[in-house]
Amino acid sequence: MTLQTPGIHHVTAIASDPGRNLEFYTETLGLRLVKRSVNQDDVSIYHLFYGDSQGSPGTSLTFFPYPGAAAGRTGTGQATAVGLTVPRDAIDYWRDRFETMGVEHDPPFDRLGDRVLPFRDPDGLELELVGTEAPAGSPPEGPVPKEKAIRGFHDVTLTVSEDQGISTLLSGMGYHETAKTSDRIRFETSGDLGAVLDLHVDPGAHRGRQGAGIVHHVAFRVSAEEQARWREFLLDQGLRPTEIIDRKWFKSVYARTGAGVLFEFATETPGYTVDEDQEALGQALVLPDWLEEKREKIEAELPELKLPSENQ
Repeated sequence: MTLQTPGIHHVTAIASDPGRNLEFYTETLGLRLVKRSVNQDDVSIYHLFYGDSQGSPGTSLTFFPYPGAAAGRTGTGQATAVGLTVPRDAIDYWRDRFETMGVEHDPPFDRLGDRVLPFRDPDGLELELVGTEAPAGSPPEGPVPKEKAIRGFHDVTLTVSEDQGISTLLSGMGYHETAKTSDRIRFETSGDLGAVLDLHVDPGAHRGRQGAGIVHHVAFRVSAEEQARWREFLLDQGLRPTEIIDRKWFKSVYARTGAGVLFEFATETPGYTVDEDQEALGQALVLPDWLEEKREKIEAELPELKLPSENQ
């Protein structure tokens, strides 16, 4: 049986100030904080997860906020833009909202049949709202009307200096080319959210540099039953995948592509409600079981982080 991902599971980026990050994604964009935890590879910083009302795979944009982190540089070997889907008729609402709230943005434009509104978060992360006809998703209650709200991922743009096998890799993941313009090749798979990847090949572009405002990795949805096969697939592609790593809310395999972009293959289960009721998601600092014995020390070293409702 051929392997096929239904699309993006989550995207993780680097931020600087955790409080500013939290306020922007919940109060400005209207996403829900669905998990407040720590970077399991560096427990001195938070790992903040945003998404729809349930934190569904395909909606989860997550951040490692390093206080005082220097700005990164967008370039090759990176995911350079993250597209979030909204109803097509909501683009004007969002443009007006951004103007009122002082969010840095560009004018809307049409691309491959969709209406696109580019904007930046407080750290300069390149984001886009993509207006489509019938986006899925379960938007949360919040400051944005549900009929205008972000539903989840539409696409991610990958920028590389040369292909270096990434088109072949995407094909093996179940993606197929559906469109081509002067500056991008569009690949799509069969999922409902996050099923689009745009490949931008730019031999003259400079190399990207990690830092605040830069995507750290892109994660794809896989079934728990097939994850070992996905790891074998990556080995067959000549990559060097990690072993399967238990992240509690999903299990993951990581591999850096030949073009430099870091991919993760994350299971759709058990999900963010494995350790919190849906109603309580994001309210408390949640640690995986193997870090609980260090909770007191971890909490003492983390910067203070208040929910917007706690600041009122």
